[in-house]
Amino acid sequence: MIINIDFDGTCVTHEFPNVGKSIGAEKVLKRLVDNGHQLILFTMRSDRKEAKPVIDPTIQNVTGKFLTEAVNWFKENDIKLYGIQKNPTQLNWTTSPKSYAELMIDDSALGCPLRLNQEVSERPYADWETIEQYLDNMGCFRNEK
Repeated sequence: MIINIDFDGTCVTHEFPNVGKSIGAEKVLKRLVDNGHQLILFTMRSDRKEAKPVIDPTIQNVTGKFLTEAVNWFKENDIKLYGIQKNPTQLNWTTSPKSYAELMIDDSALGCPLRLNQEVSERPYADWETIEQYLDNMGCFRNEK
């Protein structure tokens, strides 16, 4: 299965422009890859060379390699990505800019289980214990010994 994965609030706590704290995604994402699933990092992060006007005043003058930092998080955690911001094969059959996937895991998605622990983050973030149970119930870990 091809799975789009959001980053902030989904793989780590919300701390943009910094990379947030671990919330338990690593173990589950590794299990998915080990079971043959393909992960596409699908995030609002981008590398910003120059500060341009943005809606959020807290990041108005922020520049940096924000997408690169998210990609590096996957590398540092030894989680293989199939794609970054897009499905690498979809241009063979569509010109749509929307990344094709069979599943999306995103803290802002309707129905995504969330957890709030204000000692960890002021904003809710993905509840990976519950997500792992959902994925297990879907049969996503059948290839495990």
